[in-house]
Amino acid sequence: MDTRMQDPLLGAPGSAYQTFPQQAARPLDREYIRTLQNKRLFLAAFAAVLGNFNFGYALVYTSPVIPALETSNIPALKITHKEASWFGSVFTLGAAAGGLSAMFLNDRLGRKLSIMVSAVPSAVGYAFMAGAQGLWMLLLGRLLTGYAGGVTAASIPVYISEISHPGVRGTLGSCPQIMAVLGSLILYALGLKLPWRWLAVAGEVPVLTMIILLCFMPDSPRFLISKGKEDKALQVLRWLRGPDTDFHREFEQMRESVWHQSKRISCAEIRDPFIYKPILIAVLMRFLQQLSGVTPTLVYLQTIFQSTSVILKPEYDAAIVGGVRLVSVLIAAFSMDKAGRKILLYLSAGIMLASNLTLGLYIHYTPKPSHNSTLAVMNGTTVSPESLTAEPSHYVTLIPLVATMLFIMGYAMGWGPITWLLMSEILPLKARGVASGLCVLVSWLTAFALTTVFLPVVQAFGLEVPFLFFAVICAGNLIFTGCCVPETKGRSLEQIETFFRTGRRSIMRNHV
Repeated sequence: MDTRMQDPLLGAPGSAYQTFPQQAARPLDREYIRTLQNKRLFLAAFAAVLGNFNFGYALVYTSPVIPALETSNIPALKITHKEASWFGSVFTLGAAAGGLSAMFLNDRLGRKLSIMVSAVPSAVGYAFMAGAQGLWMLLLGRLLTGYAGGVTAASIPVYISEISHPGVRGTLGSCPQIMAVLGSLILYALGLKLPWRWLAVAGEVPVLTMIILLCFMPDSPRFLISKGKEDKALQVLRWLRGPDTDFHREFEQMRESVWHQSKRISCAEIRDPFIYKPILIAVLMRFLQQLSGVTPTLVYLQTIFQSTSVILKPEYDAAIVGGVRLVSVLIAAFSMDKAGRKILLYLSAGIMLASNLTLGLYIHYTPKPSHNSTLAVMNGTTVSPESLTAEPSHYVTLIPLVATMLFIMGYAMGWGPITWLLMSEILPLKARGVASGLCVLVSWLTAFALTTVFLPVVQAFGLEVPFLFFAVICAGNLIFTGCCVPETKGRSLEQIETFFRTGRRSIMRNHV
């Protein structure tokens, strides 16, 4: 195998389908990229990723709300342990349905309109939760906001990748994750001051802002070309790149790529490696991303901290973790187009493995007071359980907080943003709308299963069991990255598509 090559995709070394070589042919050279004006591109990307801000906000809404509802003085709103599990997990079920819908919306309405349509169920869902008079209204609100999140999760990465150029696609491709993290952090911060109903009211603000801004933004030029609107697509590309650039050359490349994939995908074509290999890679990445445990960790963050008796109050711990997550994803955004995708995925999986293993072993070896005895044994000394739980001031109780911070940091540096970016980069255009919806469907069905069983598993077997399981999955992520994931740094979407179609390494020579 050529020493300049990266690891193989899904086959043995030497097969026609190799990971991209270090030296790769780039139709859009450095000089062209340097002349581009990115202000309008950044504005369009910002308008779109407000949907991810809302997604991140809605995902962790339960973190401060579940403790409040468990102690509510309103009988109709006081939830049990089982109801709390459903309140946390039903969002992911809605997200799976949203991903399934996006499989059709993306190819029929377009990427931009799909994002705009998601604002309707999101706004209605927040209204249900803000005015909830019973558990059913809370669950319906979570389901609707989850549905909206599933649509945006499938549509926004594709929209951004299709309006971007290779010089900024890595950075902009991480923006959805950045905004989702920022949305979660804002929720944690507001949760320190606002009652849970007002948290739902505040969630309406980014939804309304997004739909107003998107009214003035263009649709993806690739989507417009696929619908035969070439004149409009050329106008959009001119608006995005600037009138004084050689955007006609990029337009011709887009048009040629779209023409090659103008027909709808058929069942027979799925057997073509050009189609099924990138889809399989994207789907497996989304599956493994969720199995690493990020969604139940975020949804039940305050509950986890309450169970591990860290020094600070659980709500402050959650806000600290949210801040660390934001800083980490910003680091990934600025290093993704320099360090490359694979190195960040390796680093991310390694950090998540270490942190999950540390947290699982800490919980396992930390003595817990018995319900049947008034005494516990710690390092051979008999002590009262009250001394183990009443004063969580020993420095060792910082371990759960630090381990969780490292886990979130590792996730946000790689397996968070890069899985979404790679999904939008490697999926073939003719299957991109359907396949991105499939990725989201698989992702959130997995998340639903995990968040549903997380609390029952903790109650039956202990909190350490899920974290040790997550550690095993993170070890598998390292192997998967080495064997299956391609390096797409600096490659145009047309290059990536042509490479998967032909398997010719010469296509990927790098002139930058």
